Amino acid sequence: MSANSELYQKHINVSEDDLDDQQHVNNVRYVQWIQDVAQEHWETRASEEQKAGLAWVVVRHEIDYKKEALLNDEILLETRIIDTTHVTSLREVVIKNNNSGKLLAKAKTTWCLLDQKTKKPQRISDELKQIFQ
Repeated sequence: MSANSELYQKHINVSEDDLDDQQHVNNVRYVQWIQDVAQEHWETRASEEQKAGLAWVVVRHEIDYKKEALLNDEILLETRIIDTTHVTSLREVVIKNNNSGKLLAKAKTTWCLLDQKTKKPQRISDELKQIFQ
């Protein structure tokens, strides 16, 4: 799949629960947001049949943290699929301050497609690839 896949966006407002001891967004929260936006993208695009029979699991996160986010900042998450293999999908997530446009973090996450019943890797069909176009 090419980098021309659909760009999915989500907005988040930083709350006190997102902060660490230094009063900026905890790195663990970024990981949660990366997983949440990917899951939400899947949920909005997949059919009920696809969601019932298939599941995605993370096999690798690669995250570059660039700037801090603070309480009440409005965050913009942008994600898209940038590549697929037989059973994996490489997803990019860009996290920005929505007001300033400054890059806060950038991630590449490798997801493996599983059959819900067998829990074994499932081939990513051309039909499945097309739901993100």
